[in-house]
Amino acid sequence: MTENTQQSPTPAGAEPSNSAHASLPTQYVPAEVEEKLYERWVERGYFEADAGSDKPPYTIVIPPPNVTGSLHLGHAFEHTLIDALTRRKRMQGHETLWQPGMDHAGIATQNVVERELAKEGKSRHDLGREAFVERVWRWKSESGGQISGQMRRLGDGVAWSRERFTMDEGLSRAVQTIFKRLYDDELIYRAERIINWCPRCLTAISDIEVEYSDEDGELVSIRYGEGEASIVVATTRAETMLGDTAVAVHPDDERYAHLVGTEIELPLTGRRIPVVADEHVDPEFGTGAVKVTPAHDPNDFEIGRRHDLPSLTVMDEHAVITAHGPFQGLDRLEARSAIVAALRAEGRVVAEKRPYVHSVGHCSRCKTTIEPRLSMQWWVKVGPLAQAAGDAVRDGRVSIHPQEMEKRYFDWVDNLHDWCISRQLWWGHRIPVWYGPNGETVCVGPDEEPPSGEGWHQESDVLDTWFSSGLWPFSTLGWPERTESLEKFYPNSVLVTGYDILFFWVARMMMFGLYAMDGTPPFHQIVLHGMVRDQFGKKMSKSFGNAVNPLDWMDTYGSDALRFTLARGANPGTDVPIGEDWVQASRNFANKIWNATRFALMNGATVEGGLPAPEELSATDRWILSRLNTVVAEVDAYYDDYQFAKLSDLLYHFAWDEVFDWYVELSKTTFAEGGEAARRSARVLGEVLDTTLRLLHPVMPFVTETLWTTLTGGESVVIADWPADSGFRDAAAEREIATLRQVITEVRRFRGDQGLQPGQRVPARLTLEGALAAHEAAIRSLSRLQPEGEGFQPTASLPVAGAKVELDLSGAIDFAAERKRLAKDLAAAEKELAQTTAKLGNEGFLAKAPDHVVEKIRGRKAQAEADIARITAQLDALPQG
Repeated sequence: MTENTQQSPTPAGAEPSNSAHASLPTQYVPAEVEEKLYERWVERGYFEADAGSDKPPYTIVIPPPNVTGSLHLGHAFEHTLIDALTRRKRMQGHETLWQPGMDHAGIATQNVVERELAKEGKSRHDLGREAFVERVWRWKSESGGQISGQMRRLGDGVAWSRERFTMDEGLSRAVQTIFKRLYDDELIYRAERIINWCPRCLTAISDIEVEYSDEDGELVSIRYGEGEASIVVATTRAETMLGDTAVAVHPDDERYAHLVGTEIELPLTGRRIPVVADEHVDPEFGTGAVKVTPAHDPNDFEIGRRHDLPSLTVMDEHAVITAHGPFQGLDRLEARSAIVAALRAEGRVVAEKRPYVHSVGHCSRCKTTIEPRLSMQWWVKVGPLAQAAGDAVRDGRVSIHPQEMEKRYFDWVDNLHDWCISRQLWWGHRIPVWYGPNGETVCVGPDEEPPSGEGWHQESDVLDTWFSSGLWPFSTLGWPERTESLEKFYPNSVLVTGYDILFFWVARMMMFGLYAMDGTPPFHQIVLHGMVRDQFGKKMSKSFGNAVNPLDWMDTYGSDALRFTLARGANPGTDVPIGEDWVQASRNFANKIWNATRFALMNGATVEGGLPAPEELSATDRWILSRLNTVVAEVDAYYDDYQFAKLSDLLYHFAWDEVFDWYVELSKTTFAEGGEAARRSARVLGEVLDTTLRLLHPVMPFVTETLWTTLTGGESVVIADWPADSGFRDAAAEREIATLRQVITEVRRFRGDQGLQPGQRVPARLTLEGALAAHEAAIRSLSRLQPEGEGFQPTASLPVAGAKVELDLSGAIDFAAERKRLAKDLAAAEKELAQTTAKLGNEGFLAKAPDHVVEKIRGRKAQAEADIARITAQLDALPQG
């Protein structure tokens, strides 16, 4: 640091304030300032992005929340991290775009509106497709998107003028364009395959929209055929046997070699089915024989294709049995019980195991048990697209943070199955394909006229929601047109999202971005964060009774408190525990910042004029400026590594411990004395607060805005310069103040050990060596030590680094009682030392005990040794008698 090199960041044209006369209310009340500040930021256009700017771009898209959604803690967490990144980059001089918008959420939104219709005694079929879609748009206009207002509450610095919706005109054009291109490149096709079918939502859903959980079921072993021409198979879904078209065994399984190529009787049906040999069958599992139901199981479907087996569909779209016979019309679960009973009556049931715990798939939207079903659907051929998505990470064009998440990404994209993109819904992007009267199929682009005339009709299915959200990084910027925004802001700088949608969304964006944008990936970095959990690490859920509405905490403690708590728990890729006590502690931190800034302003803290030269400053001033620059450098490094927890913790301890608890306290004697030293310290204090508030702003925007503008007179900290490390370091000053803090801390600890009241002053004689001599006033003030005075009789002596502190405790404490108390504590510590030493000396214990148990006992032993040394020193310091 050199003289006058660190200037106030007051923007050009703003009037500097005389901060010595500025004032703040005695208390910080978030509710009185947050909404007003946010609206002022929006009105002044701070969050907007100019595509014509010559500033370097910095782009992040919001993971588009569902239009049906509301702000939950997961949103608040993710948005806090993104907002912190964009606020910092804006302060660093980047043209920053945080792209907002919402997803149309096909299944979820259709379900909401269908429930509303049900209250009126109607279904969507009563309205018809066109009227139903109009009804959904009306609902979206009136009730959808409440999350936008809640984002404002949180302080999200998004470019509201650029807000997009996945079904607005521009994004719909992008969807139709890329569908047409993929279709023409033979990367989209229509085929009959096994899909995941939801009997409640009445639509196909993709593999990643299926949630699996263990359930108690029944494993039934059934004998097919008679006598030597019989095989036992086991199933948890007995109702599907009505659609069996074969039994499969392994080709090398000698037990069944005589049956391969023959036919056996399928019970209850009157049909005979072949026994086939297929290497998919595991001969070591169960009986080594499996029933084959090609129309109702994905593995069986592949066996059926290999052996040219017929596929018999025995359930309709509602999972009701359609096979002829006594079970027709039964729900699948009703049919399961009825079929097992019928088999039992015929003596076909060889064994029954219940409960049998097995994994069952459920629709992620409505939790209904999924039914594998043979169906004609539209698919994306993902092979070449997934290869490109994997290569972009392998060759370094895209990096994943934390790096250990790369394996999970590769495990997915390298083994990706073709993607079923059609959904049997009315709300969504309708597939742009027309069918003709003679079997014609025509895919229509956005600038093409669809075929018309008798017999032509459009595909009724809509596209999977993830199809349109996969285009988000470039469709929101005007693609397929080569817009100024697309040229400026694509690719995105970074994607911040939860590891739980790495497969849902991230892989989709990678595939589509690379395909549509000529091999340019949609973002340079992927930053994956964990899930928010309760303070005990348990998943938050309404059913668990531990779900939290973030708005409640923001109402009680302020948005900054919630944001800081979330950021302070954000270690890369790991889940984030949070409890109300932690939010309350962050509120206390905001109050501490407020009160310390009030004190500074009342004592003349200012940012006006340059900093004094180092040689004009006290060691205390040089220490805090040296520490400040180190913190600036460390915060930058943590931001660049997405270490939000570490940077937040660093700022918390620097601000509270070093600035407020030490620098401000050490400066009080200087301010009390007045004069030139006080003026210089006031300038240093202003510098430290100015920089600290700017460092804290991205995570705690509201309180820092209020304090920074009051301190500096600047227009807004949102557009202030991000602090820079000036390079100034003063190791000697840091050592000097470290020693001073050690002396004061040791005296305070001794006072506490002796039971002295915090405000109780005791006479003391100080013998200070070297640079410590200049700090006697501070030591006496912060340690509550008064001059020795007449009749001073030292009863205790503390030798502390470079200092000797003698205290006269006569009349302050009962020495006999204190000696008795300490003797009791010493005996307890000695007993603990003896016990832990004996355990650690026992070879048998060390051989059997887990490592963490041994380490815990070692820690207890070390603590006991430290306690004995401390208590012995206290006893030695007490006068005899």
